[in-house]
Amino acid sequence: MKKILFVIIGIASINMHAQDSLSRLLSRYNTQDIPYFSVQELAMPKTNYKILDAREPNEYQVSHINNALFVGYKHFQLEEVLKEIPNKQDTIVVYCSLGIRSENISRKLKNAGYTSIYNLYGGIFEWKNNDFPVYNLKNKETDSVHAFSRMWGKWLEKGEKVYN
Repeated sequence: MKKILFVIIGIASINMHAQDSLSRLLSRYNTQDIPYFSVQELAMPKTNYKILDAREPNEYQVSHINNALFVGYKHFQLEEVLKEIPNKQDTIVVYCSLGIRSENISRKLKNAGYTSIYNLYGGIFEWKNNDFPVYNLKNKETDSVHAFSRMWGKWLEKGEKVYN
């Protein structure tokens, strides 16, 4: 009986570790000096936010949130954002896969004088996990989401994971 109980406790603790909460993950990587914006808030029909995709080109090409402006991460160019969004008082929501890279890009925008910057909590993974639509380059709804890597892809619970 003791062996069975030990095995059950061991399996339960492995599962608890494997299912780290998203907030715990984000607090591990983010400083949270940029406020979060929920996917539910962003999905509200009356929203008039500028949405920036801070992932890499291959991720954006698989799918993105409708009307999101691709700004990238590794090759982010502030000058391009300034051209597209000259009004520094516009409300901007930045996203990536989970909300880690987007916090870094959001901070760059804040340092450049933008005053209403938000980081999408959980990124495109949380967006898709809540059954909100994503679109491919032909502006057609798709079920595919670039999952970045197997390690990070575990956080994408819905949709078709793409790795390339």
